[in-house]
Amino acid sequence: MQAQTGEHGVLGRLFKLREKNTTVRTEVIAGFTTFIALAYIMFVNPNILADAGIPKEAAIASTIWIAALSTMVMGVFANYPVAMAPGMGLNAFFAYYVCGVLGLHWTVALGAVFFSGIFFLILTISHIRQAIIGAVPTNLRRAIGVGIGLFIAFVGLKGTGLIISDPATFITLGHVTQPTTALALFGLVFTAGLMARGVQGAILLGIIVTTIISMAFGISAAPHGVADIISTSLPHMGETFAKLDIAGAWDYGIFSIIFTFTVVELFDNMGTLIGLTSKAKMVKSNGEIENLDRALTTDACGTIISSVFGTSTVTSYIESAAGIAAGGKTGLTAVTVAILFIVSLLFAPLIGLVPGVATAPSLVLVGALMMSEVGKIEFQDFTDGLPAFLTIIMMPLTSSIANGFAFGFISYSIVKTLGGKAREVSLIMWLVSIAFIINLFLRS
Repeated sequence: MQAQTGEHGVLGRLFKLREKNTTVRTEVIAGFTTFIALAYIMFVNPNILADAGIPKEAAIASTIWIAALSTMVMGVFANYPVAMAPGMGLNAFFAYYVCGVLGLHWTVALGAVFFSGIFFLILTISHIRQAIIGAVPTNLRRAIGVGIGLFIAFVGLKGTGLIISDPATFITLGHVTQPTTALALFGLVFTAGLMARGVQGAILLGIIVTTIISMAFGISAAPHGVADIISTSLPHMGETFAKLDIAGAWDYGIFSIIFTFTVVELFDNMGTLIGLTSKAKMVKSNGEIENLDRALTTDACGTIISSVFGTSTVTSYIESAAGIAAGGKTGLTAVTVAILFIVSLLFAPLIGLVPGVATAPSLVLVGALMMSEVGKIEFQDFTDGLPAFLTIIMMPLTSSIANGFAFGFISYSIVKTLGGKAREVSLIMWLVSIAFIINLFLRS
């Protein structure tokens, strides 16, 4: 009866349940399914942001609040069964390159996120994004995803201690007998086993089990009372809210950083939305995707707000496919996810106790999942294969997604031209390549 009431009542009209041939019950179950698959971000993202110098409690609050808010808007405004949260890859770029390698303060990095959100919103409203996406060759798009996956996995392997620095070879195998490394290796194998068996929420379960073992053996702090597990005093963003340094980002002249945030978000989000909307049967016969402009606008605004809250760029999450597979077809699925994120704020003290050694394996596994596109890259044609290879290899080896973009775009334009295929290089590709060349010289 409740499902029927929802179909014809306020929820039914708002989310077009009857038109989509779904029910309130189905959508809520789908929402729970997506949340379980995505909940790991509440543990992983704060640890990454903490490495950038952001206070962890504020990082937990900003991560959960931006995920809840942006997912809620995606559900109500775009009517998409898609959840949003700070993106993997972009958070690593934020922490380990912008704040780590470049040494910028996290407030300046947030300023760059703000500018990228404004830029992405302009591209969305003006429809220029379609021209940019269309100008980038399919091979490079696929290589970008693979390269980011390797970069994330590299960060995760360093976090587990499985790879360490070496003066002779730069990196080498770590000491697997070290308690933290051995525990991380267990977490990696345990979670991989769950994923191999198709267990829903495998990454989340892996983090939980590894954390419990870490606490049991005294590797990390354990809760000493109820206050360390659940709190009626919600975590706040006081230390990060509106702390972005817009002037600092502007004065630094960080074109490549803003460009990287924007381009990664552009392609990652577009690719994710295309895949998810196809799975949810939201693509019309003419190829048009329902409410795509609303979804992209939500994403751009979410990025702007994320910089104000104090976290890295938000994006649509492929884990939403779990909820769609469970029957989710409308924004009610996303609204359910948003509500569950808000409820999880009560458990912020427990989230804060999760050690980095428990979340590092998840980065390796997410990186592995992102490697699936490598088989679709056409390496047979050298003029396509070399740029794709450079895009992929330069991201982890230079600890920079931006460098991967630069070498990929530049080499594509030059090699195609030298190979007598200049007509395959669009004006936009040349303009972007020239911009990257100028930026590389300015940084040298």
